[in-house]
Amino acid sequence: MATALTTTFADFALHASILSRLTELGYQTPTEVQSTTIPVILTGVDVMAGANTGSGKTAAFALPILQQLSMQLDNPATTKKTSNTIHHLVLVPTRELAKQVADNFISYASHFNGKVKVVCALGGVSINTQMLALRGGADVLVATPGRLLDLVSSNAIKLNQVKQFVLDEADRLLSLGFADELNNILALLPKQKQTLLFSATFPEEVHSLANALLVNPKQFALQSAEQSTLVQRVMTVNREKKTALLAHLIKENNWRQVLIFASAKKSCNHLAQKLEKRGITAQVFHGDQAQGARTRVLNGFKQGDIDVLVATDIAARGIDIDKLPVVINFDLPRSPADYMHRIGRSGRAGEVGLALTLLSHDDYHHFKVIEKKNKIRLEREQVAGFEADDEMPETLLDIPKPMAKPEGMGKKKRTNIPQANKNIWSQTKSNPE
Repeated sequence: MATALTTTFADFALHASILSRLTELGYQTPTEVQSTTIPVILTGVDVMAGANTGSGKTAAFALPILQQLSMQLDNPATTKKTSNTIHHLVLVPTRELAKQVADNFISYASHFNGKVKVVCALGGVSINTQMLALRGGADVLVATPGRLLDLVSSNAIKLNQVKQFVLDEADRLLSLGFADELNNILALLPKQKQTLLFSATFPEEVHSLANALLVNPKQFALQSAEQSTLVQRVMTVNREKKTALLAHLIKENNWRQVLIFASAKKSCNHLAQKLEKRGITAQVFHGDQAQGARTRVLNGFKQGDIDVLVATDIAARGIDIDKLPVVINFDLPRSPADYMHRIGRSGRAGEVGLALTLLSHDDYHHFKVIEKKNKIRLEREQVAGFEADDEMPETLLDIPKPMAKPEGMGKKKRTNIPQANKNIWSQTKSNPE
């Protein structure tokens, strides 16, 4: 859908409190996703938008929501919140992304002098504090699926009065195994609401979800120019020399703030230990850590106190670091879409970045699938002293390489929640796009 790009935030006719805060934050020119979606969202229609990570999409849905709240604040008769209801719900796949989005809402609303109530609900921390925060309801609730259903099950909130529902990173919500939770949440929402769906990629299940959930949506596909600032490279190496090559590259290039993706929690710990033996201090970031530990590690990495971070795919979303120079795929992700999420941590918002993938022989086939699905083809490189053999070593021929189950799978069942049809959107899967 083509539309004229807005040149300033004032062109959106946003509330003066919002505009003054954006000026303080140094927001000058709206990004493409903001220019194209904000005017449409303000009209109240459903929106389905695809955009690169780092493109400014949080502001694209947060600013219209705050604009609607500002009109309510200017009309005291409409500002009263009842009981434990929620009017604006944002659903995200990971704890880190939930906190990041909630912090952005709080920042954008800072000139409303506390009149806009934003609550963040995520797992890994005490639910009691969040239940207390939700007494009297909230203007905006940013939540992960599991904790949201825990709060519903505890009668801490009701979702039957939601006016605006945002699905942020919809593809990641489904790839992490939240389909059942999402079905149950959708069953609790009213039919009449504005729904905004944002996603970096659009596999079949996301299209099916959108077909079932959105009503005559305006659609935007904005994954284009910004990703050209990200350089993708592939290096082949024998499996037994992968760690040695990784350490060599980090030292040789004197890289700082390197984000390394491993396939599983144990793999993160094992790789960090092997790097330590080679003189490289690395921290790990995965789902077995307590939320407090995850937060401390992430903050340390963002602030530059930690040079090397080894993480599972929970870091593929929710890590927003300005000018993150290098992302390395030590292990390949399960899906082609996850590859794009991973490399999207670097080269954000037009900054130059490097996404490096290390391939051993047992990775070759899967990476070809990743390339085909993402419509890319990358040249294979070799590093002197770490060249891969022409043929797969005999020791690998009969060894199957297990794919780790994504974090977020195998969650506990919750009680006191209406069970929705498990195939709430499956009926649309055979429909042509």
